[in-house]
Amino acid sequence: MAIGPRLDLRQSQSLVMTPQLRQAIKLLQFNNMEVSAFIDEELERNPLLERDERDDAPPLERAAIDQMPIAHGESTDCAEILSRDDLMLAGPGRLDQVDHAETYDPGSAGDGPGAGPGRGPAFDDDERGIDDFAEHRTSLRDHLGEQLRLSFHDRRERLIGAHLIAMLEPSGRLSAPPEALAQAMGCPLADVEAVRARMMRFDPVGMFARDLRECLAVQLAELNRLDPAMAMLLDHLELLAKRDLKRLMQICEVDAADLTDMIAEIRRLDPKPGANWDSTPLIPVVPDVLMRVAPIKPMPDRNGDLGGGWVLELNPETMPRVLVNQKFSARVLPRCSREEKSFLAEKLQNANWLVKSLQQRAQTILKVSAEIVRQQEGFFREGVGHLRPLILRDIADAVEMHESTVSRVTAGKYIATPRGIFELKYFFTTAIASASGGELHSAESVRHRIRDMVARETADAILSDDAIVAALRAEGVDIARRTVAKYRDALRIPSSVQRKREKAEPV
Repeated sequence: MAIGPRLDLRQSQSLVMTPQLRQAIKLLQFNNMEVSAFIDEELERNPLLERDERDDAPPLERAAIDQMPIAHGESTDCAEILSRDDLMLAGPGRLDQVDHAETYDPGSAGDGPGAGPGRGPAFDDDERGIDDFAEHRTSLRDHLGEQLRLSFHDRRERLIGAHLIAMLEPSGRLSAPPEALAQAMGCPLADVEAVRARMMRFDPVGMFARDLRECLAVQLAELNRLDPAMAMLLDHLELLAKRDLKRLMQICEVDAADLTDMIAEIRRLDPKPGANWDSTPLIPVVPDVLMRVAPIKPMPDRNGDLGGGWVLELNPETMPRVLVNQKFSARVLPRCSREEKSFLAEKLQNANWLVKSLQQRAQTILKVSAEIVRQQEGFFREGVGHLRPLILRDIADAVEMHESTVSRVTAGKYIATPRGIFELKYFFTTAIASASGGELHSAESVRHRIRDMVARETADAILSDDAIVAALRAEGVDIARRTVAKYRDALRIPSSVQRKREKAEPV
């Protein structure tokens, strides 16, 4: 065997992740809001990109030819709290001092009927929106700090109260032990507990409690309903959670009617008085795909189709429109140096790739969404009981794409349908075999049936897991008892014993 240099020719294939390919993959897995933020960043970096703000301009992302309507179908620092409104120096007069002065410029008044001396500008010149007149609600800590300033006059007590406000949890509880709070502030435990006892009567009542029992007890005491029987009931809240009413009647020494009234009073209390004060408003889900029923045609077309299917389109309100400024590039390039030409050429290529990636993303999303609607047409027409088993491979084979592409398309994207807004991942569910060997059943539809069975049961006919299994098998669903128990736990449905206690009337 000779040893020496040798020249060989070999052929091989490899996948190279170009920057453009990485950009296309990134855009594909973004939802419309994330794409909009990405476009804003690109507009700042690329001088050849500009936003298309014409009102009559069509949306950038339109369905491909094959995607037409488907046929058939605040601060927690106690030092800052103390410094607000000059806590230590505020006198009684400053608390009621309100400035009602208004600034009026006669030169800014309009010529309308509302203009004139002593009047404000005309309504036509008012550019404020309705959001400017929204009620400004004081935060929970500011609300408690104001009560602290009005209730305590001693500097030491105010410092303790400000520290307790700073340590408050969003629910209104104090999880830190009182001993640790006293040690951290370097004061006796009795002083901390005395201040905390008074602050538990602040509005909302029940704040600064250490546990649920203390929170409910303070609220009942404020209502003058904390009698010995109610205190005994609060000491055995675990029995109330288990609905062990017979044991509670023996412990509290009351009859069924009194116990029912006591439980009703506890239900009217707020177990977390601070949770709803600073609650952040829910951000509505913005759908990426809009779906509507196609109008029915008065006459069939050449294929005999009368319409009545579904129409899909990307949400034009959330999808930004961008253009490549070719005129600017053509006007500037001849007068640029070599480095500047290289820079503009690179930016022009990136801009063209971005527009192309957005168009390809639009067609891919619509293509995958249309196939999901085809596969799950029974759900859109009849409801969740007709949801079919579906996996990523089914959609990937139908649209001739890879499963990873379908996974990126459906992740974090929502579709607005006549039945509501759903995430595209919602329509992918595992299959459960049929007892008769027929069509498979969707796991989501089986969970829906279990929820309906439990909702329809009466106090004298509570369904056990075995009874639910028998009822489902009678409907043709081959399911095991442990699967029913797993689905019931996922739906947060108590066991049959717990439900029987909850629905049983005390005797």
